[in-house]
Amino acid sequence: MGFTWSAIDKTQPAAPDAVVRVRIWTAFVRLGSEPLVHFLLIGLALFLIYSWMHRGISGVAPARQIALTLDDLRTMDIYFESQWHRQPTPEEFTGMVENKVQEEILYREGLAMGLDKDDTIVKRRMAQKMQFLAEDVATAHEPSTEELKAWFANNGQKFALPSRVAFRHIFFGFDQRGQNAQTDAVSALMKLSGQPENSPRAKSFADTFMFQDYYADRTPEQLAKEFGPSFAIGVFKLKPGSWQGPVESGYGWHVIFIDSVIPGRVSSFEEVEPDVKTAWLGYQKEKAWREAYAKMRAKYTILLPNPKDAPSAPPAAPPKKNDGRSPSSEALPL
Repeated sequence: MGFTWSAIDKTQPAAPDAVVRVRIWTAFVRLGSEPLVHFLLIGLALFLIYSWMHRGISGVAPARQIALTLDDLRTMDIYFESQWHRQPTPEEFTGMVENKVQEEILYREGLAMGLDKDDTIVKRRMAQKMQFLAEDVATAHEPSTEELKAWFANNGQKFALPSRVAFRHIFFGFDQRGQNAQTDAVSALMKLSGQPENSPRAKSFADTFMFQDYYADRTPEQLAKEFGPSFAIGVFKLKPGSWQGPVESGYGWHVIFIDSVIPGRVSSFEEVEPDVKTAWLGYQKEKAWREAYAKMRAKYTILLPNPKDAPSAPPAAPPKKNDGRSPSSEALPL
């Protein structure tokens, strides 16, 4: 006698396993008729097809693909041209592409081997890149003229033009005259009183100077580097139009004729606007980095060893017993 659903005697309790199977089948049939289930199955099928199609032409998984974009190729071309001032040949360009591929392969293989772990150079490079990323936030904003003027108003001294001087000098050296250098310079100054700058007598009094006899358009900083700070201060205290001094430098004493002095001043915004923009961007980058680091720093708790936990110094060696020799007979350490 064949088994049919109608043959089940509903007055008799069914076996537990049979009841479970019937309920599961009934639920499965009901789910199969739900539109939402159809939608989910179709979505799953599309996802699987999409994943299979995007494994790459050669069937290689994306993790094993190295994709160079047109921007990558264009960057390599621009870099080559900036270095060699010409377009690369096909062979040279192929070599650059292969070098790029090699770099990427070695990088990925190094990561897979964990070579980036506990490497000081890698850590420094990553820290540098994090700083660059933080600074790039500042450069993304193009400042307006009003912003630059407002910043310039508070930082105008950074663009101050230093004083400049032009002068002629005659030299009395320590090497040639020793202690008499200053005395001889004073004597020559008295003889040159009232004489013009180009007086032929001036050189007859002086020693030959190893550098220049005439200096034009020099700042205090430049003079300090060439002659020493005290010389620079002394020169800028003199007035134009006559022989004065003497002023001491690291070489000797100098009698000086000031040709001209241009006082220092703060530049106007219009004179230095490009420089103001460069300085503003530098300030913004520094500010962005400080703020970004402060936020990152706040996430961490720094633990330092307690000085009490540091190992104590080893006890001093006991003094050697005197064997009867005098201290002077001991062998000295080399």
